Amino acid sequence: MRAFPLRRPWLLGGLALLLSALLGLPAWSGISPVPAAGVSAPPSARESPGQRFSAGSYEQAKVRILGIPALTVAAPVVGDQGDAPDASRRALVIEGNLDLLYDPTTLCSDGEWIAEGILLQVLGDPLDRACVNSPLQERRQRNPAVAVHRRRLPGGEVVLEAVVPERSEPLPLLTVTYADAALNGTNAWDLAERWRRRLESRLLYARQATGPEALARRWRTLLALQLVVLAFTVLTFWLWRRNRRRVSGAPPRHHRRLLGQLLLVLVLVELTALVALGVMAVPGEVPLGLELLFQPLLAGLKFLILGAVALLGRSLATFLLNQWADGARVAVEEQARREQRHRSLVRVTHRLIDLASLILAGLWILIDIPGVRQASASLLLAGGALLGGLAIVFQGLLRDFAAGLAVLIEDRYAIGDWVEIGGLAGDVVDVGVLSTQLRCLDQRVAVIQNSAFDRVVNHTKLRSGKEVTVLVSHRCTGIDRALAVAAEELEAFHVDATWGPRLLAPPLLRGVSATGPLGITVSILLTTVAGEQWACSRELRRRLVARFQQEGIPLADGLELAGRP
Repeated sequence: MRAFPLRRPWLLGGLALLLSALLGLPAWSGISPVPAAGVSAPPSARESPGQRFSAGSYEQAKVRILGIPALTVAAPVVGDQGDAPDASRRALVIEGNLDLLYDPTTLCSDGEWIAEGILLQVLGDPLDRACVNSPLQERRQRNPAVAVHRRRLPGGEVVLEAVVPERSEPLPLLTVTYADAALNGTNAWDLAERWRRRLESRLLYARQATGPEALARRWRTLLALQLVVLAFTVLTFWLWRRNRRRVSGAPPRHHRRLLGQLLLVLVLVELTALVALGVMAVPGEVPLGLELLFQPLLAGLKFLILGAVALLGRSLATFLLNQWADGARVAVEEQARREQRHRSLVRVTHRLIDLASLILAGLWILIDIPGVRQASASLLLAGGALLGGLAIVFQGLLRDFAAGLAVLIEDRYAIGDWVEIGGLAGDVVDVGVLSTQLRCLDQRVAVIQNSAFDRVVNHTKLRSGKEVTVLVSHRCTGIDRALAVAAEELEAFHVDATWGPRLLAPPLLRGVSATGPLGITVSILLTTVAGEQWACSRELRRRLVARFQQEGIPLADGLELAGRP
């Protein structure tokens, strides 16, 4: 039995997987810290605004101010609700009310604003614009003060209203429902007071942060940070290019290649930081910018986790293939073939595991990119159609992949076999799921797609054979004597200590197989160990020629044809 060679990678892979899982569990699984009593834990921050989630008998949704969760509203999921909106609809309406206080929505798009300006120039009245800032918005910029009050309606419901200088009447923000109070374990009046204080402070900050002066300060600060990061990015890229030139102009060294890879990763991280800072320049997009900033760290963590999984998978596959190759029930004559096939299966299995790990890592990183999870059904259908189109475009690769699996499963050939494929003959040096590499006699490497051929001649599968022919001259008067001499030489060849073990059966003297103008053909069949047919045939032919010359048996030399008129 072969000793299993990967005990240490098993141990290292297991420790790496455990450590990665412990460190990355809150980051990649969406688990939040334990919430306070009576408050349900919110889902991942990557959810879209107003997205609902269930907590027992209540449906919940987050309400955000400047992209940061401020409230969690609820709606019961059982019973007759009548015309009452669900939690997600409530959250969207409340967010719209809050936006009016610090980020009023204009009814005109950029194209409409430009089109109106062109039209007014033609009409000669450029000041009579409809797409202008609201007077309330201009007054809010001069005085960002805000006050939130709670009020009990005649029906017993409690509402929160905002009082701002630019409005003569309070702006209703939300109604505290029985579901909100029941979920928070208090009454509606006390919950309204808690929400009032929170909304008042956050709305005041939002109104101040979206003012012209605050925005100018914000952009200046982020621009300075971007310039600093850009300088570091240029410096890192220059160091990477310099290290790359040294690696290409000198013998490769492991530490230089590792340094180049680290510098390249650092460049990508810095570019991501530039994009994240640009996103954070927009008010309300700070959470999105922070998520973009964390993406390289999360991506590296996911690669480590799936790398550890791939290491465990490779180790497990190698262990199972080792056990299969060392099967005690395998016949002796098939053991060498199984060892040969084992090398091919190990290499291909490792490649498939690595490829699957890379694909899973890419998908895992992709679905956690902000905005991807919120892709609509139409976008998913478009992605499916795109995949279908790619499958049609790359159908050749799919055929090669299917053919490569068939080659491995059916054991048509393995690494080390001498085969003939599509008119090419050579030694198989690599068997992949897409192509096969042959090294021909002239040492060229031929790469053949697995689906490009339908006929394979394997000269070394389990055993090999070779027909050895000797051309005896027509001047030989005793062909029976020549056959007897050949039989004696075959017996000596079979019992030879060097060549006998290479034979799987005694050499078979087939006798005279053909006659022609050049001479009489004596045929001998050799059955050898896989791959030994050429060496054995050359040695046997040498011995037969030497013995025939010694016995005076003439070999064909063309003199019969030369002597004819």
